[in-house]
Amino acid sequence: MRSTRILAASLLCSAATTALIAAPVQAQSAEDAISEAAPAADEDVIIVTARRREERLLDVPVAVSAISGEQLSQRGALDITDVGQTVPNVTLEASRATNSTLSAFIRGIGQQDPVSGFEQGVGIYLDDVYLNRPQAAVLDIYDVERIEVLRGPQGTLYGRNTIGGAVKYVTRRLPQDTALKVRATYGTYDQAEGVITASTPLGDLARIGGSIARLSRGGFGDNLTTGLENYNKDIWAGRASLELGGYGEPVFIRVQGDYTKDKSNPRGGHRLIPGLVSGAPVLDNVFDTRGALNDPEQEVESYGLSLHAEVELSNALTFRSISAWRKDDSFTPIDFDALPAVDLDVPGAYFNEQLSQEFQLVWDDGGPFSGLLGFYYLDAKADTLFDVRLFTTFPGFTAFTQANVDTETYAIFGDFTYDLNEQFSLSVGGRYTWDERSAEILRQNYLGGSPVFGGPGVTFGGPSTDFAGSREFKKFTPRASISFKPTPDHNIYASYSKGFKGGGFDPRGVGLNAPTTTPGGPTDQEVADFLSFAPEEVDSYEIGYKGNIGILNIAAAAFYADYTDVQIPGSVACQVGGVTTFCGVVSNAGKATFKGLELEANARFPGGFGLSGSLGYIDAQYDEYITNIGNTPTDVAESRVVQNTPELTGSITASYDTPVGAGDLYVATTLSYRSKTSQFEIPNPFLDQDGFALLDASVVYTAPGNRWSVGLYGKNLLDKEYKTSGYTFVRTDPRTGAIQNGANGYPIPTLGPEGTLTAFYGNPRQVFASVTFTY
Repeated sequence: MRSTRILAASLLCSAATTALIAAPVQAQSAEDAISEAAPAADEDVIIVTARRREERLLDVPVAVSAISGEQLSQRGALDITDVGQTVPNVTLEASRATNSTLSAFIRGIGQQDPVSGFEQGVGIYLDDVYLNRPQAAVLDIYDVERIEVLRGPQGTLYGRNTIGGAVKYVTRRLPQDTALKVRATYGTYDQAEGVITASTPLGDLARIGGSIARLSRGGFGDNLTTGLENYNKDIWAGRASLELGGYGEPVFIRVQGDYTKDKSNPRGGHRLIPGLVSGAPVLDNVFDTRGALNDPEQEVESYGLSLHAEVELSNALTFRSISAWRKDDSFTPIDFDALPAVDLDVPGAYFNEQLSQEFQLVWDDGGPFSGLLGFYYLDAKADTLFDVRLFTTFPGFTAFTQANVDTETYAIFGDFTYDLNEQFSLSVGGRYTWDERSAEILRQNYLGGSPVFGGPGVTFGGPSTDFAGSREFKKFTPRASISFKPTPDHNIYASYSKGFKGGGFDPRGVGLNAPTTTPGGPTDQEVADFLSFAPEEVDSYEIGYKGNIGILNIAAAAFYADYTDVQIPGSVACQVGGVTTFCGVVSNAGKATFKGLELEANARFPGGFGLSGSLGYIDAQYDEYITNIGNTPTDVAESRVVQNTPELTGSITASYDTPVGAGDLYVATTLSYRSKTSQFEIPNPFLDQDGFALLDASVVYTAPGNRWSVGLYGKNLLDKEYKTSGYTFVRTDPRTGAIQNGANGYPIPTLGPEGTLTAFYGNPRQVFASVTFTY
């Protein structure tokens, strides 16, 4: 009820303010879709909104890449993770057992484990609305204007959790005339997709429209126990919007709603070692699995409502209001051991809800001074429930966890630019954040499963965690930059920015295991100290160059970052009351430094030939990594690595665009590369992925007037087999991280006698055709 009341108040406030302060000035134009390394139709007007206001790309001292909807269509991009193939030092991938949960890393910072007590270090935005949780964040590509990737801390303008960077998904605004677009796709693995987009004006000042999408695909493999297809896709989605004003009017209001329902089967992992008790062999097909858990049935449902209002108060001053409410519910069965036995099975559920309100005042009179002032509020609730069933270890033994983690945050922020003269510009900004994190965590052992997931509900001992508490965090995060433009087509800049991600409580922690000096067990304060973790911070320094050199557009950056109090969430085997079970472990490991280079370039040659590419290099290492070995804090930095951060990333795209008859033919191929990647901070020879390359290609013919088009696309044409994530519960040396083998020559399991070493893989070769009609 509280969220509903706040939402209603925010919407009414936005609408009322818009109506009262409207002034008859020409409205702000719709944002152009550009690529940092791509030429525009008019090279003098390349516009980005990386600093939440329209600016020439060359004037922005930020490493930003943006891919337009047209470019995404030409590439045959399927979802937001495709962007990670061509943007340097970026990893975007579906997280383990679902199609919908996103793991995102930029310049070494991110989050792999989508647990409610933690927030990802990369901010994901849907039409300027921050998605507080990674569930339902793998956004499919349809009706998209562009996707932007901002690298490096963006805390001043985008909030406390953009410590690594931000990814912005921007949908199209409605056209002024009646329009209809239909796209149909069919391909290998029974891929069948359809998208219908339609809109129409309602008088002179209003428009209504929306899209409906059906996205489906058969599995890449099979679950040999349940008979379900593995790695399939079964999604219904839609968006609808009502727009008022714009197109020359002083006011623009957009009310938008979206809905997605993902009924895809759970992704079962591929075992990398035989069953250590059953002797089940390693399967030949990495997309096959044997896990028997299918309760609850997997389902991800997400939806939201937003109101975006812009009012031009004068020729120089614009007011914006962004009000939003979002909710998503996920049910997922995770069979960690990937065998029929209930060796390490986890049925889980995630319930997220958020309400946000943002106000901005933007000043730009065409003179030397421009800037933005803003206020932001977020009220977010993340509830997590899961069983950890270890029936082969202890018949019927289940560790149940219910964690409710709430976040309430306020921030005021500003960012300003002053042109000292025609060549030098100075920019400064800052954000002050008030952050409160509250948690209620219950952990209870059951025999036969918890009643939440259909078990008999027979308790086994008292709660090992029964905690309620809250903590407040406050932080000022500044940024500053200076730009030198020797000519209007060249910009050399240097910048500094600070990133901040709030602390909180480990929702999977075991309070009973808190260190204590009290004979009767840990006190409430000792439990709170044990379950809590501190904020993390990064200080980032960057120098860069952006320019046009004849037919070549280029953007280059070098960066250095000091990363402190790094939050490391983990899942381990532990002893609770003399029973071996599952524990969440969180620590502020210490310090890390990141040094790197990035290059993006695009050249358009006479005759329709084009060549574009990107290259990213990062030296990411821990300088300090403190862990407890025998209750003694020990620095093990020399044997730890930064996860999901390959040293080298790169891509090259060759294209040819030529008239054919009265239409247009576009042909392109892209080769992307990622060097060796570690899935966790402890290197694991079973799970870690060696360097690999992916080859994609597309051929698209567009008829005169863009009335229809047909495209043929190939993804991963060389059918490369590569790991994206995994699970590991085997014994390692606490200092070196080396896996310890038993007498049978296989790793010694820590949870469940069968041993858990399972991997998830990127999509195999896919070929599909798409036909689009536009009216």
